Amino acid sequence: MGGHIAHAAPFPYETMFEKSDLLERLEIAVTWGHYEIRVLRFHLTSFEPGRVISFHNHSTYEFHFIPRGAGRVILGDQPYSLSDGMLYLTGPGVMHYQEADSQQAMEELCLHLDIVPKTNPSVDPWEAAEAEECMQKLNALPPRPTQDSYGAMPCFLDAYEACESKRLGYYTDIRMQVVSILLKTIQAYDSGDVGMEAPSRDMVAYRYEYAVRYMEANYTSGLRLEDVAEKLDLSARQLQRIFRDIDPTRPFSRVLEDIRLRAVCDRLRTGSLSIERIAELEGFSTAAYLHTVFRKRMGMSPSVYRRAKQSELHRQPAEAPIPLFSHSKNEVNHHE
Repeated sequence: MGGHIAHAAPFPYETMFEKSDLLERLEIAVTWGHYEIRVLRFHLTSFEPGRVISFHNHSTYEFHFIPRGAGRVILGDQPYSLSDGMLYLTGPGVMHYQEADSQQAMEELCLHLDIVPKTNPSVDPWEAAEAEECMQKLNALPPRPTQDSYGAMPCFLDAYEACESKRLGYYTDIRMQVVSILLKTIQAYDSGDVGMEAPSRDMVAYRYEYAVRYMEANYTSGLRLEDVAEKLDLSARQLQRIFRDIDPTRPFSRVLEDIRLRAVCDRLRTGSLSIERIAELEGFSTAAYLHTVFRKRMGMSPSVYRRAKQSELHRQPAEAPIPLFSHSKNEVNHHE
């Protein structure tokens, strides 16, 4: 008895696995109206069956698209099922959890953007008005998945193929695809050779900066080197090497400690919470451990530091206290 053998449809994004960080090697920034859109992550990744990415958040915008597979996401405290053709957005501060189906893998196209206001006196007023309207809508999108009904996903492949072929105008093309993904996401809810190479990232500095940003957004939890490395698709050993390359005296554990201590010092200077409560809020396992770390790093107990700083504030109300830690774009420094 004759018949046809069914074949699985080819996966159109398969080629993006060949050079998974191709788009992330470009320093992609777009000025749109009175905003600057900076690309932090731009890739296709795969979650093996049952893989879990535990609760975390970002201070930026992360666009998630599911071109194939199934799973679920928890946004805030609400769970949702995910399947082919769906998308969801996690804006600044939105806690989320991702999980692939226990029986099948789930692919995800991810675009992670930092969007900040930027005055642009020469901008076209129509563009400025459109960008402002879109940003207002972006910040008001409901925290739930929806269908990619306006076709944002193909923009990822278009951007990848433009970069891979280095076709004429490819850098401009990629930047346009970034804006297209942003617009198509909002709409889904609102219902040749070139003469020069595009600017490339210093990948060590970029990955370090991304890691520190992630640590600053999630330091209050039991954050591990492995958790941060996973977000960068690196091994723990690779990420530890990046921290050593940036500053051999400040490994991952020291940077995380600095972030937590800076937050503790801010609370001690300006508030009256108990040391036990501060330790709990700022990621220290116990108040005793906070005391130990604080004495070692500061040469005094948290209580003594609080009295000294609050007394200083009362004596000099017009002067801001000199911060214990300073934070530049690419690193967190401890001033001894």
